[in-house]
Amino acid sequence: MAPKAALYLFLLLLSFTSGGNLLMVNGQKTWCVAKPSSDQAALLANINYACSQIDCRILQKGYPCFYPDNLMNHASISMNLYYQAKGRNRWNCDFRNSALIVTTDPSYSKCVYSYL
Repeated sequence: MAPKAALYLFLLLLSFTSGGNLLMVNGQKTWCVAKPSSDQAALLANINYACSQIDCRILQKGYPCFYPDNLMNHASISMNLYYQAKGRNRWNCDFRNSALIVTTDPSYSKCVYSYL
């Protein structure tokens, strides 16, 4: 087998064995954010679920990610915290199809989206 073909085969196998983890295949950093089309009920459910599994203190008043104080912002941050903590697998950023994996850092001002 030619070296180039072996490399492609290795990358393909790595993709399958890593569960399709985007970070493993192409080296890009990834974040999980709420889909803009998500309804308020889904966003609230996502916040409640994610924050029942991980520490969401960063969303409390007085912390850097409290503002803007809206469901879209808080959902994106909590969903990303969950996604990062659970291994950055695509299934950790599904939230009943109300989330997106992005390669552009969504951090703003002093609110830094965690990247472990």
